[in-house]
Amino acid sequence: MRVAILAHEQFPDRAKTAICILRYSDDTVVGVLDRDRAGDRVSDHVTDVQDAPIVASMDALSGPVDALIIGIAPIGGGFDDSWRADVKTALRSGADVIAGLHYLLSEDDEFAALAAEHDATLRDVREPPTDLTVASGSADDVDATVITTVGTDCAVGKMTTTMELTAALTKAGYDAAAVPTGQTGIMIEGWGIAVDRVIGDFVNGAVERLVEQAARDHDVLVVEGQGSIVHPAYSAVTCGIVHGSMPDAMVLVHDVDREVVHGYESFELPSLPTYVDLYESLAAPVSPAPVVAGAVNTSSLTADNLATEAVTAFEETTGLPATDPVRFDAGALAEEVMANV
Repeated sequence: MRVAILAHEQFPDRAKTAICILRYSDDTVVGVLDRDRAGDRVSDHVTDVQDAPIVASMDALSGPVDALIIGIAPIGGGFDDSWRADVKTALRSGADVIAGLHYLLSEDDEFAALAAEHDATLRDVREPPTDLTVASGSADDVDATVITTVGTDCAVGKMTTTMELTAALTKAGYDAAAVPTGQTGIMIEGWGIAVDRVIGDFVNGAVERLVEQAARDHDVLVVEGQGSIVHPAYSAVTCGIVHGSMPDAMVLVHDVDREVVHGYESFELPSLPTYVDLYESLAAPVSPAPVVAGAVNTSSLTADNLATEAVTAFEETTGLPATDPVRFDAGALAEEVMANV
């Protein structure tokens, strides 16, 4: 599928969804929309992903597209009205529009009318199933090894670690699958439930359903974490994923450049050992699971030697084996995880 990605004024640093689509999706990205970067190429800013031109609008794309993907997810999941013209242009061309916002495009009267008129589809991947229930604890009975990624903050690389670890496990010969719990993972994998839009009582049940579904076909599951257990806004969904997935082990994900909570800068991050204790204590009453390894996001560091030093510091501070699964070989992370479950 030929897709364009909307990332106005956010590419690359604040466009997590866009970067992950460029890195992991099988779709061909024909352009990234960003008014501030128009005239550049993706490779001018990010070198380890699919390359594409950066343009100012849908009208500036070269050739047709099958879909426009909203590649940014602002705090609160709202729709910025400055994006409206590009969404309308996409729909008028017959292209689908795929979004992971809390604002549902399918409930926007103008977009819905254009989609119907031009035989296009509005895909709100954050909209959950309507038949979810509370958890029963059945995830503990699945015939699969369950690994859950947990983080020191939101937007530190849990989804990226989930994808890299799954790929490394598969390469090592394991029948592994990623279990998407957020909009970006759903866009890449083509299934999943965005648990941060699920009714609070049903979050654990939603994750339990995903684990049971994936365990029917795979031996090792890597469940995508969300938020952080200390996040002042998103801790509830973090707890729901840990308890709902009932993991055998957890991988702690940390961005070396992060000292305060993203978007809530008055809250300092606790120490790394504190996170290990918190996550293990959280899991223990439901399904005891150790934190067995670390995934360290060193993307803010330009030199490999500095990244190596940051990984070593993480290891020395926590006593856990660690790596940057994007910058370095994720195979070592897979090996460590499977040796400790």
